[in-house]
Amino acid sequence: MPPLVTGVRRTPDQTLTEAQRLLDAGLVFQAHEVLEDAWKAAGSGERDLWRGLAQLAVGLTHAARGNPRGAITVLSRGAAVLGEHPDPGAYGLDVPALVAWTDRAVADVRSGRAIGAPLRLRPGR
Repeated sequence: MPPLVTGVRRTPDQTLTEAQRLLDAGLVFQAHEVLEDAWKAAGSGERDLWRGLAQLAVGLTHAARGNPRGAITVLSRGAAVLGEHPDPGAYGLDVPALVAWTDRAVADVRSGRAIGAPLRLRPGR
């Protein structure tokens, strides 16, 4: 895959669609880059939402690269940030489901298993 161009401004829907496409293709680091672009461009009320999502992708990157400690740390940090967001359904997200997914992913990594379920940013999409 050609290198991802960073610094691209996307709508929230475009960001989530592109990040999910990359996650589905196993390109977790690239998904992180897309989410990080949104994080950097977001206003103060949205920054934590995008940071939390980006951290989930970074956690997956650590898991894929054989760094369980980094995976657990960053996944947990991302879930904590998301859990604080005042609108758990923003942009079609299901923040409680994302936090529950993270809990299961962290348990998988802690027990030495591969993360069992794929990360779905928005249910049904």
